[in-house]
Amino acid sequence: MAPALSIVVPVYNEEESLEELHAQIARALDACGRTAEVVYVDDHSRDKSLAVLLKLRESDPRIRVIRFTRNFGQTAAMGAGFDYARGRVVVTLDADLQNDPADIPRLLEELDKGYDVVAGWRRSRQDGFLLRRLPSLIANRLIAWVTGTGIHDTGCTLKAFRRQVVKNLPIYAEQHRFLPAMSRQSGARVSEIVVNHRPRIHGQSKYGIERALRVFLDLFAIKMIAQFAHRPLHYFGLFSLPFAAISLVALVFGVWDYRHGRIEAEWPDFVVLVVGLFLSLAFYFILLGLLSELAVSAAGMHRRRVLDRVLSDSE
Repeated sequence: MAPALSIVVPVYNEEESLEELHAQIARALDACGRTAEVVYVDDHSRDKSLAVLLKLRESDPRIRVIRFTRNFGQTAAMGAGFDYARGRVVVTLDADLQNDPADIPRLLEELDKGYDVVAGWRRSRQDGFLLRRLPSLIANRLIAWVTGTGIHDTGCTLKAFRRQVVKNLPIYAEQHRFLPAMSRQSGARVSEIVVNHRPRIHGQSKYGIERALRVFLDLFAIKMIAQFAHRPLHYFGLFSLPFAAISLVALVFGVWDYRHGRIEAEWPDFVVLVVGLFLSLAFYFILLGLLSELAVSAAGMHRRRVLDRVLSDSE
């Protein structure tokens, strides 16, 4: 029988934290009073994390362990956890003990109010300001502005999702932090609550300021993909406008010079070449837009968005 709740925990070199983490998760699950499973995804740790997880599994049948053959990153680990999760609700959290499992019941209470996604907000974040909190603050403001999703802390891993939301969101690169924004663009109802954040007591952070560039590139990709999926013809139509404008300007100047007798021997051929080339490019992008509209329609993307909304309302 499938559990009601799945806890997904990406793990990478966290051997010192795992026993205490699972003890805290177990207490949180007991407080929830729901059937549950805990899916640990070992992202090819170089320490003894896998051995600790396998030992914990012997004493707790709710534990499931997934092992990557090489290090793929946190987003891939969360994606694998989503694929293997069987619960109607999926909760994610980090393995470094900075997220507090005691907040899980509160996330579920908020989700039960009718939301599809509940994000944690580390309002009192226990990290260094210059290398962690300041870049995160800038990234959060930018993500909220670009996506229109008013989430204060997109980087907080502690989140709760309805299962059908994460099952329909393919993620890659650093896109796990954009899950609330991606869910909202698909019609999901998103909320946020303040959660406890604790200082790291074991190991070292796996992330630095160099990840900021990858986050910005992923933000650009998500924005473009979201717009493209909604109206591809408009998207390609915008690309065609500059080429159509250039061909029109060349045609006007050519006709003007011809009527005023200022045409040189090579000028008509050049005008015809410019007008033909750029007008062809404009039609090319318009045809791409039409083909994309057909592809989106054939794939049923718009219909699935409506269906997901109906499924969410029926639960």
